[in-house]
Amino acid sequence: MRRKLTTLAAGAAALTLLAGCGGNGDDTAGGKVTLDYLSLAWQKESIDANKKLVAQFNKEHPNVQVKYVQGSWDNIHDQLLTSFEGGEAPDIIHDEAYDLTDFAYGGYLADMTELLPADLKQDIPKPSWDSVSMNGGVYGVPFLQEPRMMIANTKLLKAAGIRIPTPDKPWTWDEFEDISKKLTKDKNGDGSTDQYGVAWGMNEPVNQSVNLSLSTGGEIFTKDKTDDGVKNKVHYGPDESAVAQLINRQVNKDHTSPKSGLSMKGSDTLPGFFAGRYAMVPLNFSFRQQVAQQAPDDFDWEVLPMPAGKDGITQGVSPQTLSISEDTEHKKAAMDFIAYMSEPDHMAELAKGDWMLPTGKEAMKDPAINREKYGWGAGAAVSKSLKPSPMLGVRGYPEWSDKLATPAYQRFYNGDTDLEGLRKSLVEDGQRVLNRYQR
Repeated sequence: MRRKLTTLAAGAAALTLLAGCGGNGDDTAGGKVTLDYLSLAWQKESIDANKKLVAQFNKEHPNVQVKYVQGSWDNIHDQLLTSFEGGEAPDIIHDEAYDLTDFAYGGYLADMTELLPADLKQDIPKPSWDSVSMNGGVYGVPFLQEPRMMIANTKLLKAAGIRIPTPDKPWTWDEFEDISKKLTKDKNGDGSTDQYGVAWGMNEPVNQSVNLSLSTGGEIFTKDKTDDGVKNKVHYGPDESAVAQLINRQVNKDHTSPKSGLSMKGSDTLPGFFAGRYAMVPLNFSFRQQVAQQAPDDFDWEVLPMPAGKDGITQGVSPQTLSISEDTEHKKAAMDFIAYMSEPDHMAELAKGDWMLPTGKEAMKDPAINREKYGWGAGAAVSKSLKPSPMLGVRGYPEWSDKLATPAYQRFYNGDTDLEGLRKSLVEDGQRVLNRYQR
């Protein structure tokens, strides 16, 4: 899922850079084509890997030169919308699948169906292609993805005699709830909790709440046939709410998860995790890099699958993507560059630089991506259970998420509203938002 930088300066700088892009056809000189590639890589290893591949491509393709443009995940949707409307969009765009929907329907992105090389179409599995297929076309190449994983303090789990789960033998959600109780302790007997079983960082609660609901059979968004065509519908029944209700219980009833964690982003939970205050923290797969870099030398940690529901360890995912601006006059050259970046060795290199997983079947065979160290192998095993997030292809999802679902989930997890209040916000109010985009 999307990782965000924390400074407004980064977002402002990216907007300035985007203003200098433009696929308007004035990028050909002396027979050479120059393309702007907006990259949202932000970790040093990932930036280095991207720049290295850009340099290699330029050396191997003297008549097509790619200019690396450093962007930021901060407010990328608004940045891109401004650049599209101003005719200054980059030729090649790094983004995330769920952010493509409105741009695809708005005519800002090129349909890549006829541009995709056959070997690339075959290498990436159909579920990943489904994540970028909408409005009758294909609007990006899904090349990186990351599941949500449970990062655990090995010492605390072993001291409590708790079985270490694997993707083949995960905990159930009920087991996880009981284990969290067992790991929650008042060590000095002063009446205050010194060690929590889990810390749920819920500063951005929507994506993980929606994606984890797939494990319990949830399907928050469905496509229903109506007299006016196929429409997106919001549902929020027992299957969709099971994980959310568990989190609510852990925070407000069992007190196995601190309420203070609800306002935290993922990385905010790490100091408490390293200090032994939280035995487990659910994080996106790429956060392993920060754990590996910041953990004390004697800190032993595990990467575990998220608990299983009636649909196993299934969870939704929104891959990172490479797309082509509809306005560029050099779509074939842009596709050649994307295909180059998506070659198995190159895709694997990008995945390792970002501590994520490649979507390509050949790239997934890279030994480094399947090793036990740092939980790479666990993530690779979980990747077999990933499905396109329910949010993908839903027009109006950004508004539904930002204006309704985010505050509604935050109120629910904080104990300020009940399940019916959450359902009303997501379904009744939310459907009105989606309907405006489906007229």
